Amino acid sequence: MLFNSIDFAIFLPVVFSLYWFACNRGVLLQNLFTLAASYVFYGWWDWRFLILMTITIACSWASGLWMARIKRQGKGDERTIKRRAKTVMIANIVLNLLILGFFKYYNFFVQNFVEAFTLFGKELNVTTLKVILPVGISFYTFQALSYSIDVYRGKIEATRNAVAFFAFVSFFPQLVAGPIERATNLLPQFYTKRRFDYALAVNGARQILWGLFKKIVIADNCASAVNTIFESYTLQPASSLVLGAILFAFQIYGDFSGYSDIAIGTARLFGINLMKNFAFPYFSRDIAEFWRRWHISLTTWFRDYLYIPLGGSRGSSWQKTRNTFIIFLVSGFWHGANWTFIAWGAYHALLFVPLLLLGKNRRHTGIVAENRLLPTFKELSAMLTTFALVTIGWVIFRAEDMPQALDYLSRMCSSSLLSIPSVGKRAMLYATVYVILFMIVEWFGRKQAYAIEKIPVKSRAFRWAIYILIVLFITTAGGGSETFIYFQF
Repeated sequence: MLFNSIDFAIFLPVVFSLYWFACNRGVLLQNLFTLAASYVFYGWWDWRFLILMTITIACSWASGLWMARIKRQGKGDERTIKRRAKTVMIANIVLNLLILGFFKYYNFFVQNFVEAFTLFGKELNVTTLKVILPVGISFYTFQALSYSIDVYRGKIEATRNAVAFFAFVSFFPQLVAGPIERATNLLPQFYTKRRFDYALAVNGARQILWGLFKKIVIADNCASAVNTIFESYTLQPASSLVLGAILFAFQIYGDFSGYSDIAIGTARLFGINLMKNFAFPYFSRDIAEFWRRWHISLTTWFRDYLYIPLGGSRGSSWQKTRNTFIIFLVSGFWHGANWTFIAWGAYHALLFVPLLLLGKNRRHTGIVAENRLLPTFKELSAMLTTFALVTIGWVIFRAEDMPQALDYLSRMCSSSLLSIPSVGKRAMLYATVYVILFMIVEWFGRKQAYAIEKIPVKSRAFRWAIYILIVLFITTAGGGSETFIYFQF
């Protein structure tokens, strides 16, 4: 079920009404209803997806109980107990990663295995499978795995409450595209009865509105121009290719951060707080700051469960470089079974490592132009440079394969760079205007959780006029109905 669909427009108010008026007698009833609604939401695509999700959730829940039992029984010395618990954790991780790997990466490995033998003159006849990739499998798998790891580390107690745990992993607002929640933050919220908070619900509705604007007005309008340019890029001047790359940068930002806003806002309607997933990343002054502001839930997941266990920023320059490349390459591969994603990860690692080695990766931790209306020339230059570098990476990310990515980038540097873009002029004009207006609003709202969280005017009528204007934009200026990009991951 898509957030930008009629189905969800009917689903949400029905679930909201039943949740607060019919299922508000106790936490168990709330959790059971949330679980049922989440399964309906996810099964709307294909009921078979529910089987895999249930296996993932059940295995992670059982692994937590098993580890708790090992620690409680206390058979053996501390080292033996820890080793047994670790074995259970690793078994759960391997099982879930095997499921994820088969459905997401089987054909990728088979095809590359065959091609590798072909280089040596050996023809292999290996059949690939028509495997359906379950929506959001990477997201809920990582969320379930974090619970198992945190139980092993002693950061959270294993829960016997199966209903609460299943509701935690399958919670429908963030189930298919995040944020990837930690059990330490989200699971305890399912232990106590939620009480309706009018202010929280209003805040959530406002964030949903802004998320829909990002998705329908910004991302979908950009998509119309981007698809046209990328599909015929060999016939376009460099100016069109550059504009296509820029518009894709805003398409993926509007698309993904828009989903996160809708997810976070929807959760608030049900009395649940989710973590922030985006923090105005295109106002970043270097690549390190960009990655502290982009897809925060995934970035911090890899930091806590992969980067730090590898040694993090400790050790020699070689170790720091190795660890950085590992997390960026794994992050790229997490996005999909294509060499373009791995190259995209490697590209960002190359940009990040110099900052790390020079000790400048924590240089920008505050808000750009804090307490000032406009950035300084130095800040503006840094933001534009960072955005340009990120946009180059998005070309690699968007391309069908590496030859297309390299060809597209090389054509961007041709002599036609100063010409007027030649295709889809109307679509590009509308998309460009909307992006400019959008970034102005984002700039003035950059100190908040999302751009329109607090509109700095006292007049209630004026604020409502702004909300109505946003609704009019959504209903009249939206692009074609596009699925969310990150659903494929």
